[in-house]
Amino acid sequence: MRVCMLAYAFYENDTRIRQYASALVERGDLVDVIALRREGQSAEDVVDGVHVYRIQTRTINEQGPLAYLYRITRFLLLSSVVLAKKHLRHPYQVVHVHSVPDFLVFAALIPKLFGASVVLDIHDVLPELYASKFNLKQNSILFRLLALIEKLSAAFSNHVIIANDIWHRRLVSRSVRGDKCTTIRNYPDPRFFFPRPRNGSNGKFVIMYPGTLNSHQGLDVAIKAFAKIAPAIPHAEFHIYGEGPAKPGLMTLTDRLGLGDRVTFHDFLPTEQIAELMAKSDLGVEPKRASSSFGNEASSTKILEFMAVGVPLVVSRTAIHTYYHDESTLKYFESDDESDLADAILLLKYDSRLRDEMVSNATRHVQINSWKVKKLEYLGLLDSLVARELTQTARSQS
Repeated sequence: MRVCMLAYAFYENDTRIRQYASALVERGDLVDVIALRREGQSAEDVVDGVHVYRIQTRTINEQGPLAYLYRITRFLLLSSVVLAKKHLRHPYQVVHVHSVPDFLVFAALIPKLFGASVVLDIHDVLPELYASKFNLKQNSILFRLLALIEKLSAAFSNHVIIANDIWHRRLVSRSVRGDKCTTIRNYPDPRFFFPRPRNGSNGKFVIMYPGTLNSHQGLDVAIKAFAKIAPAIPHAEFHIYGEGPAKPGLMTLTDRLGLGDRVTFHDFLPTEQIAELMAKSDLGVEPKRASSSFGNEASSTKILEFMAVGVPLVVSRTAIHTYYHDESTLKYFESDDESDLADAILLLKYDSRLRDEMVSNATRHVQINSWKVKKLEYLGLLDSLVARELTQTARSQS
C-alpha cells in the first residue's frame, strides 16, 4: 500500500503522525509525509523509512487570526500541488490528512478523484481551538463558519478519526455520522517512551513541561506556582520545552518574578531527545486551563508519555483529564489555582511513598492503554477503506 500523510506540522515533533507512519512502514507499506520545515532543515529526508517532504517553513508566533489563516492557506495551496504531482506519478491508495486545519483535507482532491481513500484525522477540534486562540464567542459568525467547514471536510473524507471520546460525541452531534468516525487517542511511542534507570538529577529537583505554549496551556499558572515553592525547594528547577505565541509573555513573567536562573525555556526538540529528558526529570506538570472550553476538552499526550517513562505527574482538573485518569495514577490540582498547584508539587516532592505508588499504577495504566494494541485497529481501518474502494471500482467496471 502507498500512503501519503499530510500535516501542517513538524513531523519529527508529532508523535501521533510518526506512530501512524511507522506502523505502516513496519508492515512493508510505502509512506510519504508532506509537512512543515524548520529553519536549517532539508526540504527532503528519510526518517526511519518514511520519506518526508518539508514544503514550507513556519514560526509558531501567530498573534492574530489573519496571520494564522494566511500561513495555513499558503500551505494548502502548496500541498495540493505537491500531492497531485506525486499521486499522478505514483498513485496513493490512502491520503491521511491531519487537522488542524480541517479544510486541509481538500488538498487531496486530485488523489480522491483518481480513486484514493481520504482519511481526515482531527487532532484538535478547530472551532473550539480557534475560539480559544483568538477569543471568539461560540455564537460568532466565524465560529459557525468553522463548524460548517468541519462538516464539509468530514463529508469530503471517506473516514474521520478524532483524538478523544468527548470530541467524538461533539463531532457526531454536529458534523459526521457515527459509523464514519473512529476515536484514536494520542499514545506514547514505545520506541522512545519507556522507563530508564534513574541516576539522580545532580542534586536538583527538575520539574518539566514539554509542549506548545498557548494561553490555554496554563504555563503562567505553573510559573507562579513555582515562584511559591522555590524558597522551600532551593534546588528546584523548572524546564519548559516548546514554542508558541504565549512564550514572550511567559518569559517576561519569569523575569518579573525573579526566576530567570530557575525557570529555563528551551526550543522544541525531536521526540527521541524529549523522551530522554522527560525520563530524567523528577516531576511532570500539565497545567491546562479548565476555564478554556478548548483546554478543558483537549487530551494531553504528555500525561501518558510521563507515565510511560516512570515520572510522577501533577495535572489540572479538567473534563478530559478526569474522563481518562483517576488520582491513583496522578495528582490533581484545581485548574488556574497556583496555590493548589504549589501544594501538590510540595506534596509529591516530600512524599516518596505516594510518588512510587502513582508511578506503579501509571505504569500498569500505560500497559493497558498502549499504541501497540490500537495500531492494529488503525491498520485494519486503512485496509478496509482500500478494499471498499477496490470493490466499488470493480463493480463500476462490470
